[in-house]
Amino acid sequence: MKHKYTYLLLSSILMSGFTFFVVAEEEHKSDMDDMSIGFSMSESEEEHDHQHENEKHSNKSHDDEVGHSDHGDHGGHDEHEDGGAELSEVQLESAGIVVEALFPQNVSKFISAPGEVQFNAYQSKKITPRINAQVIKRHKRLGDFVKTGQVLVSLTSVEMAQAQGELIVADREWQRVKKLGKKVVSERRFIESQINQQQAYAKVLAFGMTTSQVSQLLKANDPGKAIGRFNLLATQIGTITNDNFVEGEIIEPGRVLFEITDESSMWVEARLTPHAVHGIKVGASATIEVNEHKNPAIITQIHHQLDETTRTIAIRLEVENRNDELHPGLFVQANIQTGENQLVLALPKNAVLRSADGDWVVFVEEKPGFFKPQEIKQIGQTGELIIVDGLSAGTRVVTKGAFFVQSEIAKSGFEVHNH
Repeated sequence: MKHKYTYLLLSSILMSGFTFFVVAEEEHKSDMDDMSIGFSMSESEEEHDHQHENEKHSNKSHDDEVGHSDHGDHGGHDEHEDGGAELSEVQLESAGIVVEALFPQNVSKFISAPGEVQFNAYQSKKITPRINAQVIKRHKRLGDFVKTGQVLVSLTSVEMAQAQGELIVADREWQRVKKLGKKVVSERRFIESQINQQQAYAKVLAFGMTTSQVSQLLKANDPGKAIGRFNLLATQIGTITNDNFVEGEIIEPGRVLFEITDESSMWVEARLTPHAVHGIKVGASATIEVNEHKNPAIITQIHHQLDETTRTIAIRLEVENRNDELHPGLFVQANIQTGENQLVLALPKNAVLRSADGDWVVFVEEKPGFFKPQEIKQIGQTGELIIVDGLSAGTRVVTKGAFFVQSEIAKSGFEVHNH
């Protein structure tokens, strides 16, 4: 019986230990699993945090890049918007940049218009025969400078021969009757003889002979000289500008053999709108620009008829032809005075340039060495000066070297755009 209790006690103890072991083992296993799960979660969180940090760093770098790019673009925009350029003292000196304060000037207002050179018709002559004739000899040709009375061409004509013969007969009769006097001959014969001689004399003059040629014919007192030969002479000083004929040609009355023009002064015909003509007066001064030279001119006529095609009015200017620069058909620039002297803001022509948009601009010095384009309007011209609007008195403007400043501004804008 005692052994039996002892056995049961030992069995109970062994079973309790085994249970404790199993429970402990299970708890250890559970703890290990929990540790494993916890480790896995920590590792995942660390990777997630690391990835999050990388993303933040990447986003920050991207933001920095975007911010830097935006800042760069913003800076370029400011520079482009300013549209200015800063030049060093070396650049200013080497480019010959001149900056002057703009103040009103007392000038005459001019308007510019294109014009075409024409011969001065009031200083031109046409040489034509008055009867049918044949050209025997040419004495002058195109481009020759001639003086009044010089022989241009020799002609012969049947009509002239008859007129010369009649003159010789009429003159001889008149000389005889005049010598006899009214006491010997009747008054009727005396008057008829005188009239016949005068009519014959006038006829050869009308046919083209000069008084000198007629005198020589009558002085010779030779009927054999009445062969119809005569000369056409230059009727003014000038240059032969046309001689469209050949020797031996039969010429009809009125055919132009020579044109002689005194080219010391020429006409320029400029065309303006009716509005622009308002204020222009005959006698107003003007200048004609050709080959970078300026020739003084004067308004001589203002047409009263509007051109149906161009809807413009022609203005005729008379200009001195210095150095023989002006020739018919040449296009020139006419600067015409339009009114009395007035106070205006004016700049040299080279100080006003075209922008990329086609607007007129000047370059204003906003601070020493820094220049910015300023749009203006051209409202007139006087000589070498452009009358402008859009600037205030006292503004410092580039008056010399504007093209260099424009180039530097354009170069600066190009570099920023391609940054």
